[in-house]
Amino acid sequence: MPRTGRRDLVRLALSALPLVLLALHSLQVLPLGLVDRVEAYLYDLRVRLAMPGGVDDRVVIVDIDERSIGVEGRWPWRRDRVALLLDQLFDRYAVRTVGFDVVFPEPDDQSALRLVEELAAGPAGANADALAQLDAARAALQTDQRFAESLIARDVVLGVVFKQQVARGEPAEVGQLSPPVTLSGEDVSRVPWTSPAGFTGNLPLLVDNAAAGGFFDTPLIDDDGKVRRAPLFQRYGGELYESLALAVTRVATGSPPLRLAFARADGELARLEFVELGDRRIPVDRDGAVLVPFRGDVGSFPYVSATDVLSDTVPDELLRDRIVLVGTSAPGLVDIRATPVSKLYVGVEAHANLVAGMLDGSIRFRPAWALQVELAGLVAIALLTALWLPRLPPLTGLGWLGALVFVIAGYNWLAWERLGLWLPLASGLLLAFSAALLQLTYGFFVETRRKRRLSRLFGQYVPPEVVADLDRSDTEISLEGENREMTVLFSDVRGFTTISEGLGPRELTQLMNAFLTPITEVIQSRRGTIDKYMGDAVMAFWGAPLPDPDHARHALDAALGMVRRMESLRAEFRQRGWPEIHIGVGLSTGPMNVGNMGSQFRMAYTVLGDTVNLGSRLEGLTKEYGVSIAVSEATARAVPDWLFRPLDLVRVKGKQEPVAIFEPLGPRDSVPEGEARAAGVFGQALELYRSRAWDQAEALLTALDRDDHRKLYTLYLERIRHFRASPPPAGWDGVFTFTTK
Repeated sequence: MPRTGRRDLVRLALSALPLVLLALHSLQVLPLGLVDRVEAYLYDLRVRLAMPGGVDDRVVIVDIDERSIGVEGRWPWRRDRVALLLDQLFDRYAVRTVGFDVVFPEPDDQSALRLVEELAAGPAGANADALAQLDAARAALQTDQRFAESLIARDVVLGVVFKQQVARGEPAEVGQLSPPVTLSGEDVSRVPWTSPAGFTGNLPLLVDNAAAGGFFDTPLIDDDGKVRRAPLFQRYGGELYESLALAVTRVATGSPPLRLAFARADGELARLEFVELGDRRIPVDRDGAVLVPFRGDVGSFPYVSATDVLSDTVPDELLRDRIVLVGTSAPGLVDIRATPVSKLYVGVEAHANLVAGMLDGSIRFRPAWALQVELAGLVAIALLTALWLPRLPPLTGLGWLGALVFVIAGYNWLAWERLGLWLPLASGLLLAFSAALLQLTYGFFVETRRKRRLSRLFGQYVPPEVVADLDRSDTEISLEGENREMTVLFSDVRGFTTISEGLGPRELTQLMNAFLTPITEVIQSRRGTIDKYMGDAVMAFWGAPLPDPDHARHALDAALGMVRRMESLRAEFRQRGWPEIHIGVGLSTGPMNVGNMGSQFRMAYTVLGDTVNLGSRLEGLTKEYGVSIAVSEATARAVPDWLFRPLDLVRVKGKQEPVAIFEPLGPRDSVPEGEARAAGVFGQALELYRSRAWDQAEALLTALDRDDHRKLYTLYLERIRHFRASPPPAGWDGVFTFTTK
């Protein structure tokens, strides 16, 4: 498998590891406490940020507060006092509905009533006046009856407490439950309702006269002790019983029918999605619970002291046509709960939030398809971090990570704020951070080490800027052999044997250093890689170790730069008493094998192949045609904006197929007009030569040679004279065959 493929697999594996863990958590196969804690924190943060604030006066809390207990006496009050409270609320203030966040499981104190009964049965009962007084006292002391009568024909909802556990020796059932609800719609047995072990209800006399009853306990408490959800129903004894908030809302809206609405998938019933209260749709989770829509901190609803209601000192407009919840905030009686809003939240106000949320449809919910969205998002985040993040520099990657987190959080917030949807957020953010951390760690500790090792190795061959690119590049660099489209250059000093014979060893070394140093600078300045020095010869290539789409252009620039640098060096060499140096350069472009090759004793990063061999042959042919540079047709084709002079169609040693060779003159817009015109005329002469039009070809070549004597023109004039004397065979294709290297 190629290294790039292996590296991509490692990248994918690094992102896949947290993806699998978080996906298993989302599927509840492997619950992760950290994810739940982060999700709870992010949920609370969204609740607090989205709270509308202000005071909702549709629901008023009549508070059995410390002042009320100080005025009216300790709780529980006599039932006739509670009855008076109801009379005041309905008759004096014309409230719409009253719900009790308290329970009345035991009869009122009957000791005074028993005393009256004993007096009536004794001598006092024989006296008519005394008996009348005793009868009046008996009626006044029947407080439970008085309370029950105050419930008749009024929209009053009694409170109930379900017990999730029953201690040993404790009765499971105290008092009586209000009638269960009747639901139309699908089978209720399909829902995993909360199923308590017992209850504390109200006196049967009260239950028989109340409009409804509802539980106000909170069985759904999260692991951190906070109440975020509230069930609308609990199942006991095979029957469903509604919550206080739902019962109050239902009675206050005219007692419309209740119905369950299930999500459907492929024609089959899926999970519970809504509880329909008439034309209102209350979103619930699969357990039939709702998210409490907190309006704000404690005090988001008006509080009225119960003693002020009894003393008739409350402004009419504060209570008229309002929904009233009777609860307590007095020390020792107050029901305090931890919520996303506050660690000390009054329980009755939590019910007020639920009633208000059901009235105005502000309850957020987690839809049935949230899991699919979550899993799809996790896969997308994993792929992005695995395939895109590694391509970026570290600082850019951190910026990209910040942008990704912003997009995830922004999308989630829009769903929360605009659509009322609670979509999981923690898993996506944790995956983005964990996968990015793994990717960055891998890049730092593994890839950086690999790149530095390779850059140290290639630093022996390539220019410093390419070494820097190696460190910065995300491109996979391999020492193993591979096939690439590249350009190779061969350069050789003309007549080096004669030069070396005329110099001493020390001078020859100095000359070679003075020659090879500027030649190397030219090659490396054009991003070339030095393959080797072979005495007076230099071999270099372009396109490795880093890919170079302009390898042919850079090689041509280097070849032309080398020839021009030699022109300036000749004057310097003359001053030092050294012989002038002339070079020939051959360039060949095409596929070749590149890699670290050699033996177990010595290795070299080099290139091999027919294209390389052709480059070496072309360098040797420069002497035959009297040019400094000769390139293959593939090289000329790769740089169409350069001007080339065609040299010949040759068959070099070791190859059967003929090869067109050219002399590069430079970029078209920089070649002098006279030189460009001469190259065009020579091209015409070459075509006439190949078509055996010897006289026309000779005339053009003679004119060219007269203006600018070149070995190239002389070569073809000699060939024409030869072919006049010994015409080529009938099948001659104009190719000249070289039998030597």
